[in-house]
Amino acid sequence: MGLLSRKATCNTHGQDSSYFLGWQEYEKNPYNEVNNPNGIIQMGLAENQLCLDLLEPWLMKTRTHWALVDFMGEIRGNKVSFDPDHVVLTAGATSANETLMFCLADQGDAFLLPTPYYPGFDRDLRWRTGVEIVPIHCTSSNGFKVTLPAIIFVT
Repeated sequence: MGLLSRKATCNTHGQDSSYFLGWQEYEKNPYNEVNNPNGIIQMGLAENQLCLDLLEPWLMKTRTHWALVDFMGEIRGNKVSFDPDHVVLTAGATSANETLMFCLADQGDAFLLPTPYYPGFDRDLRWRTGVEIVPIHCTSSNGFKVTLPAIIFVT
């Protein structure tokens, strides 16, 4: 009997993928304009800081679930409204995607996922859920649309 669970010792967490090997290299040599201009720039982080200047002041003054749905409607020009009883808040896109996997599929089920996709999905969506990812290869020649030939190729 091993000291770690099968889940902890399995290879589906993707820590040895090129994506995470890149992270390790970045952590050893991060770019800094002044102190390390020849360092590595991390381009694989799924974090959007572009709207923080809009969200942060609002979050600091209104922290309620109701205010969140008002804000979501406001940033969409009040063309839509949201029911706060039907909104689920997560800690980010990864936890939201993983929650969807748990809700929509059982262990061993699969999702067709157009490529290219965020390489962290191999870990984020598969490891705990037991759901498989089946890549559907898309190309720039048709705007990365999922096509019937691409799906048939997988089967």
